[in-house]
Amino acid sequence: MDSKQLLEIAAKACDDKSGQEIVALDMKEVSLIADYFLICSGNTERQVDAISKSIKDAVEEQGKEVKRIEGKDQARWVLVDLEDVVVHIFHKEERAYYNLEKLWGDASKVDLPI
Repeated sequence: MDSKQLLEIAAKACDDKSGQEIVALDMKEVSLIADYFLICSGNTERQVDAISKSIKDAVEEQGKEVKRIEGKDQARWVLVDLEDVVVHIFHKEERAYYNLEKLWGDASKVDLPI
C-alpha cells in the first residue's frame, strides 16, 4: 500500500465519524516528516477521540501498523502517526489557534475522494 492509499483510508475514516474540514497536504516537497498531512477537526473531545479510533481501526484492518498516537488523554489535538501519513485531529478551537494549513502554506492541497 502506498502513502496516497493510506491517506485515502485515513480520510474516509475521518469522514465516517463526521470529521469536519478535512484537508490533505502534500508534504513531499516541503518536509521530510511525512508524504502527507491529513488535518480535520471535531466539535468535542469525544468526537476527536472517536475519529482517532476510527483511523486506527481502518488502518489496522488493511494490515498497516499505527506507529504512535499522541494526545488522546486531552483529546484536544490528537496526532496519529502512520509513518508516511501524519493525521492531525483537532478540537475545533485548537485548529483555529494552530492553523497548520497556514503554517505549511507551501504544501499543495490534495483532492480527496470523500
